[in-house]
Amino acid sequence: MYTQRNDEIVTGTGLELLIERAKSDDTDAFGKLYDMYVDRIYRHVYYRVGNAADSEDLTQEVFMKAWQAIGRYRITDTPFLAWLMRISHNLIVDSYRKKKRDESYLDDDSWIIDSAPTPEEAAELGYDRRRLRRAILRLHGDQQQVLIMHFIEGFTYTEIASSLGKKEGAVRVIQHRALTRLRQILEKEKDVR
Repeated sequence: MYTQRNDEIVTGTGLELLIERAKSDDTDAFGKLYDMYVDRIYRHVYYRVGNAADSEDLTQEVFMKAWQAIGRYRITDTPFLAWLMRISHNLIVDSYRKKKRDESYLDDDSWIIDSAPTPEEAAELGYDRRRLRRAILRLHGDQQQVLIMHFIEGFTYTEIASSLGKKEGAVRVIQHRALTRLRQILEKEKDVR
């Protein structure tokens, strides 16, 4: 798992200058961008694929693709993090196409992080999180993406819309439908037990 390498978060004009330097093949500038965003990209990828090794590989691939394409990035088009999220989304989709989803990934508990719950609480919490994760993975791609980006990553609707190339209203509709479908999946699972 990645750890924060850079406590300094660059925003506004500083971020734009850093991106422009990276676009000019400045590896140090791109390294700073990497340090700023690697944790968020890793978490996002990990939540989607559920396997640490695959998540690390895909995260590295996101940044390799970003380095190769940084010259085409336009500051006014999409926020940089949203641009990285779009790259990660495309790589995850490609990954799923290459190999069928392996349900054993869903049994990996390493994504569960808590502060010292009792064994009973840990077991119940782990079950609830795995159940929720399984239900989210049954949603369609855009629905998964919107829920994860909004509720897990804390993106605004504007940032999600920019990342997915959709209008903000469409993102809200996708989220509403995703939550409705998620509720149906969880209720149906509850009735089966």
